[in-house]
Amino acid sequence: MTTWFALISGAYFLGSVPAAYLVARLSRGIDLRKYGTGQVGGGNLWRMTSWRFGLPVGAFDFSKGMLMVWATQAVGLDIAQQIAVGTAAVIGHNWSVFLRFSGGRGIGTMIGIILILPLINDMTPWVAVAFFTILVIGAVILRSSPLPILLGMAAMPLVSLFYEPLSVTLGFSAIFIVIVIKRLTAPKAAEAVSISKGQLLLNRLFFDRDIRDRKAWMYRVPREASDREESKEREG
Repeated sequence: MTTWFALISGAYFLGSVPAAYLVARLSRGIDLRKYGTGQVGGGNLWRMTSWRFGLPVGAFDFSKGMLMVWATQAVGLDIAQQIAVGTAAVIGHNWSVFLRFSGGRGIGTMIGIILILPLINDMTPWVAVAFFTILVIGAVILRSSPLPILLGMAAMPLVSLFYEPLSVTLGFSAIFIVIVIKRLTAPKAAEAVSISKGQLLLNRLFFDRDIRDRKAWMYRVPREASDREESKEREG
């Protein structure tokens, strides 16, 4: 039990490492939480800086959950305990202790978890298959990923219920709940000041953003940064 709690703590702190935030600060001098989607993750870093930064950071976020699940399995703990440790990494990524409990959305970290679980355990791959099938088909049809990701995550515990022990299903349910809570509880953006609370929650749940305009949301910049750019253009 002591080992399990130590792994949970380690997973939280590893998940909390804000690689995207640090790279954005060092490479561009920006606070990634104020740019684009506001998420501290590889995708937002990619859009706000370059794929050369976003790709390795995304890989690091992906490996957080995967590494901790592998470590938990290596010391002989069961699948449910492995998922609990992986969930701690997702929580750390979403509510980083190093960023005053702000962070990303945990999707990359969650994907690492569902990919490694069947590879190192006597477990069917159907949970991962269901998630990726829904994600790919939904993204192709909708040309957007937030809703397919939501539906794919909702399918994980449902599929698990048919193939895995109840404890494993509860673990996947916990991951789903953690990520949905993060979507719904992010600070309200200035662009959404005129949007009702009900509409705001629906936008967040289904589109993972405060406003319906996807492009305007994904490429936001702080007002002070926009003013600086306009000033430079006038001077130029």
